[in-house]
Amino acid sequence: MFNIKTSVTAMAVAMAALTGAAQAEYPEKPVEFVVPWPPGDLEDVLTRMIAEDFQEAYSVPAAVVNKPGGGGGPFPGAISVANAPADGYTIGSFIIAIPVVGPQIGIPELNPDPFIPLGNFLTYPFVIATSGDAPYGTMQELAAHAQDNDVVLGHFGAPLVPTQVTFGLAKNMGFSFAGDAAFDALDCNTLASGDVDVINTTLQLILPCLDDVNVLASIGSERIPLTPDAPTVAELAPDLNVALWNGLFVHKDTPQDVQDKIIAVAQKTVMSERAQTLAAETGASVYWQPAAEVVTQIQTDIETLGNIDKMLSGN
Repeated sequence: MFNIKTSVTAMAVAMAALTGAAQAEYPEKPVEFVVPWPPGDLEDVLTRMIAEDFQEAYSVPAAVVNKPGGGGGPFPGAISVANAPADGYTIGSFIIAIPVVGPQIGIPELNPDPFIPLGNFLTYPFVIATSGDAPYGTMQELAAHAQDNDVVLGHFGAPLVPTQVTFGLAKNMGFSFAGDAAFDALDCNTLASGDVDVINTTLQLILPCLDDVNVLASIGSERIPLTPDAPTVAELAPDLNVALWNGLFVHKDTPQDVQDKIIAVAQKTVMSERAQTLAAETGASVYWQPAAEVVTQIQTDIETLGNIDKMLSGN
C-alpha cells in the first residue's frame, strides 16, 4: 500500500543528499594537472611540485597527466582541458602559445579562448642552439653559412611562438632555413643524430650536453645566467622581444572559490626554496604573476606575434 508519509520522507532524504553533494567543498576527488608535453622539462617538473603540494594541502590525489601532441605542439592537451567540466578538477599547465596562438589557428575548441589564467609561474630559458662542431658559432656566422648551404631547423611546432621568433630572426638577418621539422622533444640526441642542424628548445633539455653545443641566442629580453655569452634575440632584433612563459589555466566558468584554492597552493609552491633552487640550477625565472597581469601579458603578446606574422608574410 502506498504510504505518503514514507514517500515524503524518502524524497526529503534524497533532496538532502543532493543538496549535500552540490555543496561539497572543493576538492573532494582526484585532480589532474594536464601538461601538454612529454615529462622532464621545467613546466613538467614545477607542475609536479604544485600537484604534490596540492595533494598534501587538501588530502586528495593530485597527479600530472602528460598529453603531448605528437610533434604538433601542445594543442591536443589544451583541447582535453577545454572539453573537461569547469569544476577545477582538470587544470592546464600551459605555455604562451595556447592562449596567444591557439585561438588564431582554426581549432574550434580553442576559439574563442575558453580559458582563464590563474597565474604564470615560469619564464623559460629558451635557446637557439647547434652542435659544437657546426661551422658556425654565432647567429651572424649562421646567416653567412646559410647563404650557400642548407640548414634545417628543429622546433616544437611551426605556429608556436619560439618557432615564429626564430623564423623572424632569420628573416631579419637575411636568410631562411632550407627546411624545418616538428618534434615532441628537442634535446641532445636531436642534434647528435644529425636529423636537424639547429634547434630551438628549452635550456633544460640540453643541459646534459651543454659543453658540447653552441647556444647561438636566447629568446627573451635578458641573457641566461648559464649562457652569458649568448646574445638575446631582443638584442639582435628588438621587434622580436617575446618572453616564453608558462602558467596555470582553467575553464573560464570555473567558480572563483575553486580558482582561489588552486592559486593558494601554486603561489606557495613556486616561491618555495625547492622551486627557487631549481630556477638557479636551470637559468629559469620562477615566480608568481597574478591573473590580472597575465591577461594584460596575453594581449601584449598577441600584438607582438601579429607583428611577427606581418613580417614573415611580407604585409
